[in-house]
Amino acid sequence: MFFKYRGGKMVKIKRIIPCLDIKNGRVVKGVNFVNFRDAGDPVECAKAYQEAGADEIVFLDISATQERRDTVTALVAKVAANLSVPFSVGGGIRSLDDIRKILDAGANKISIGSAALENPELITEAAKAFGKNSIIVAIDAKNDSCGSWEVYASGGRKATGINAIEWGIEAERRGAGEILLTSMDRDGTKSGYDLALTADLSSKIKIPVIASGGAGNYEHFYDALTVGKADAVLAASLFHFNEIPIPKLKEYLRGKGIPIK
Repeated sequence: MFFKYRGGKMVKIKRIIPCLDIKNGRVVKGVNFVNFRDAGDPVECAKAYQEAGADEIVFLDISATQERRDTVTALVAKVAANLSVPFSVGGGIRSLDDIRKILDAGANKISIGSAALENPELITEAAKAFGKNSIIVAIDAKNDSCGSWEVYASGGRKATGINAIEWGIEAERRGAGEILLTSMDRDGTKSGYDLALTADLSSKIKIPVIASGGAGNYEHFYDALTVGKADAVLAASLFHFNEIPIPKLKEYLRGKGIPIK
């Protein structure tokens, strides 16, 4: 967690995080978790994002959990070797040994989603073994017919019946250092982050919440960090295809009074 002084007070710095969704060794982007299109080489994308001023980078092997494959640690090492900004990795991570391999390969953090749902104790064990700041719990949430949000597993393909807000609270209690909260309803639509979802969870836990899914313009990022109370904002296609350059986004947010590096 980063802080800086402003007007004699210490304020929390908000973060801009590009996401590298990896499938078959390439960066891809889809809509509502399907219909993927190629968006480039992961190493080159990571280097370009760092040069553009990204605060962190997320590397997510979106096919690993679904197909029960291990994340390719060689690719992780190659990407991490080119970065100095913090870098997290998720997808196919199911055990303490998996986490150790990814961190040893050069990642600063790991994110776990389906594995944590199957075995919540993994969060506790991982936090104890590697420190809570290394552990992100990823929550893929979808609006249900009752006005709340349900957690989905296996890359958004399996409904769990678990309430997303309650699961976020439990993840914090078990030792998670951050929550990566993705709105499946908004993912890839460019219609804006799910502010109600993000604000609800952010107001009920103390650890950082990364808002994900739905960014389409500059204002959406601002809204997520203010109305949504998020600590960081994640996006993919807007950055991949340079629709919103990171330097211009940071300039915009600074102009609106958001504390940004």
